[in-house]
Amino acid sequence: MDYNKAIIVGRITTKPELVELKDSKVTNFSVATNHKYKETEKVEFHNITAFGKLAEIITTYMDKGSEILIEGRLQTNSFEKDGTKQYRTNIIAENIQMGKRSEKPSDDLF
Repeated sequence: MDYNKAIIVGRITTKPELVELKDSKVTNFSVATNHKYKETEKVEFHNITAFGKLAEIITTYMDKGSEILIEGRLQTNSFEKDGTKQYRTNIIAENIQMGKRSEKPSDDLF
């Protein structure tokens, strides 16, 4: 049995923008998560893609600094840049839960 599932809880790093394609709507944005161990804190940035109604909901109700739980699947794409093959892994959002909204987004959150 194969299983591809990712669940993260973090804060949105930039305001999600809705893009309308021929057949669908899409939004791409980033979410920051923290991992603390001993006296060290490490921040990870996750690339998120949402389609359709979910993309509309995210762009309508979420902003930079908003807490969000994202449940989805991992997808890796490859592309050429300066003659070198590059890879980028995204989380394709399938379900979300909105957390606290940031009253006033701050540029120094991340």
